[in-house]
Amino acid sequence: MVSANHNPLRIVSDEETSKRRQILDGARKVFMDLGFDGASMGEIARAAGVSKGTLYVYFADKCGLFEAIVEEETVQQGEVVFNLEPGREVPTTLREFGEAYIALLCRPGGGSAIRTVMSIAERMPEVGRRYYERVLEQNIKRLAAYLDARVKQGELRIDDCELAASQFMLTCQASLFLPFIFQAAPPPSPARIKMVIDSAVRMFLAAYAVK
Repeated sequence: MVSANHNPLRIVSDEETSKRRQILDGARKVFMDLGFDGASMGEIARAAGVSKGTLYVYFADKCGLFEAIVEEETVQQGEVVFNLEPGREVPTTLREFGEAYIALLCRPGGGSAIRTVMSIAERMPEVGRRYYERVLEQNIKRLAAYLDARVKQGELRIDDCELAASQFMLTCQASLFLPFIFQAAPPPSPARIKMVIDSAVRMFLAAYAVK
């Protein structure tokens, strides 16, 4: 069955938008609780408080539902504004970027979509690829563009700015992201994030700052 939201000529009413939101909220809870494989359209319909018939009007299957949730996640992350103006000084910019990046990555509930994408990426590579390209890679490219501007100003010495951006972002994750994503620890506190990011900035500048 073709879902209603796939018809480009259809005018979506406020009621339909609200119902779709209700379904996505229910589906997100089921995916979080049961994982992709454990979730069923019946369980999702119950969690969303709609009939299975209504559910199928909006989404053809749970793959389409999950893709819609991943799409929301990419939009939400893409709306986060990092202040990467080319003229800003490096230590402050890196510190603010790192703290905002980790707060976004490790926010309460934020790991569920990442964990589920990781769990089904082999089976649905297009979902994993799209998530990487629209979220992770875009952040790397934005930071790399800033670093390139500071290289041209003679403040940094970097041969490969995308590599350096990836290195910094991974260093920011040290001791924070993996325990969080594997549910071995709760979301890190702002104080813990600040300590790790300060260390990441010092390491980055030690490697790339022009002495």
